[in-house]
Amino acid sequence: MIRGRAPRSLLVAPLVVIGGLAAVAVVVPLATGHDPVALAGELWRFNRRPDSLIAVVNRAVPLYLSGLAVAFALEMGLFNLGVEGQYRLAALLAAAVGAAVRLPPVLEVGLMLAVAVAAGAVWSGVAAVLRIERGVHEVLSTLMLNFVATGLVAWLLTTSIRAGDDPAGATRVLPPSGRMPNLNPLLERLGMPVPAGSRLYGFVLVALAVGLAYHLVTRRSRFGFELRAFGINARAAEAAGIDGRRLTLTAMVVSGAIAGLVALSPVLGASFRYGSDFPTGLGFAGIAVAVLGRGHTLGIAGAALLFGLLDRSAQILDLNGIPPEVVLIVQGVVILTAVIGQRVTAAERA
Repeated sequence: MIRGRAPRSLLVAPLVVIGGLAAVAVVVPLATGHDPVALAGELWRFNRRPDSLIAVVNRAVPLYLSGLAVAFALEMGLFNLGVEGQYRLAALLAAAVGAAVRLPPVLEVGLMLAVAVAAGAVWSGVAAVLRIERGVHEVLSTLMLNFVATGLVAWLLTTSIRAGDDPAGATRVLPPSGRMPNLNPLLERLGMPVPAGSRLYGFVLVALAVGLAYHLVTRRSRFGFELRAFGINARAAEAAGIDGRRLTLTAMVVSGAIAGLVALSPVLGASFRYGSDFPTGLGFAGIAVAVLGRGHTLGIAGAALLFGLLDRSAQILDLNGIPPEVVLIVQGVVILTAVIGQRVTAAERA
């Protein structure tokens, strides 16, 4: 009976999400005096433009990496809520180092990636050590470390790392050797026209590599099996000889290392510096992406693209007199319906 229902149960969660989106897509336009069909057609035409597609992918890359960071810790049942602070501190240090050194392009970009990974890993490692040595729950420690990282970044931007000509507080602009080339030439070779002013960040390739590594580690390695086993039943895993302390430290450090890369996409491909006006909230959005993606690489990628699409759609909604805050409502509905769908699926399998 359970085997017969398993394939059907896999469809429950996505169908619930689609149903929730459809309900919002009808109710919101009607509540604001718009024709749902006409608005849907306008959104379709707007979002299928080349510049919109490029913008959606660029917006999705940081969300994808943030989702991967959260999901990696969740594989073991750990909650890394400190991605927000980890990527801020990592981006700041990487941008500062990149602006201070002069190396060949490949080496300088590689150095910035290494600095970001190390900063994120060390910052999340603090929470891991507190969990292992003092029993401090990682939810509490990572949330508190977010505030510490935010204050530390603000202090550094106004003191030693601050560029002298920027009153708002920002690192110095990266030299050409510290910038990652865009993928516009590749798109043009594939026959896709690239509008003036649009750039597909080259960091997309780094995100794809991280996603592939995440899949291989969590789904195709003994270490990934141990992570999932410990997350399902910690006592049984320890009885089988799995070292929970080692796994906790490794899982949190790797999660933080991935988090360190979250903000490098705009730093290396657009702003070429880190400043006080840098986008925030990517870490908490990554929690939603990880939940919606259900811990799978492709699922997290799809969720990141969906959230990127919603962010892009806010522009056309605003032009039609619909408050862009509606996007936040839609994102909340997506998360809520995803959780409901998962619970229904779990109940069917039981």
